[in-house]
Amino acid sequence: MNMNLQTERLNLNPVSEKDIEDIFALQSLEETARFNTSKVPETIEETKETVEKWIIENKKDKAKQFTFAVHLLNENQFIGLIGMNLGKEHYKNAEVWFQLHYKFWNKGYATESLNKILDFGFEELKLHRIEAGCAIDNIGSVSVLEKVGMLREAHTRKLLPLQSGWSDNYGYAILSTDKRK
Repeated sequence: MNMNLQTERLNLNPVSEKDIEDIFALQSLEETARFNTSKVPETIEETKETVEKWIIENKKDKAKQFTFAVHLLNENQFIGLIGMNLGKEHYKNAEVWFQLHYKFWNKGYATESLNKILDFGFEELKLHRIEAGCAIDNIGSVSVLEKVGMLREAHTRKLLPLQSGWSDNYGYAILSTDKRK
């Protein structure tokens, strides 16, 4: 299975040890942490442990989780992360997530990388359904999810443990048979 994905402007490659410092910097940013349900890493060692787990999982024959570093194609500059967590095999579903450095917001990179991950899920993994969720105040993510053709299917109250407190969540999904944008 090809795990090195490319778009018109981006490379999406399985995370590697060379990404650790960039991932630590990304996840330490206030802008990134605002809507992140994971704990902000206090040390680079915490990030290293997380990345090492991602690397091991990415290499498994029957991986249940894929985590990619997103780099600008021509500059090889790290701009963020995107991932896919598979559900139960019988259901042929997965959940996607992404985090981009705020300097690269509103440039179409999140939409471009998410479209590529959807291609990977539907074409390579033969998934039936791909889901995503985001805090209702996360206007940027709402926009990205809708731009790629995902439909809002749910509004779940006080689901997400954010730094600011419990947040409502919008649940989105797209099916392999849905029209993509």
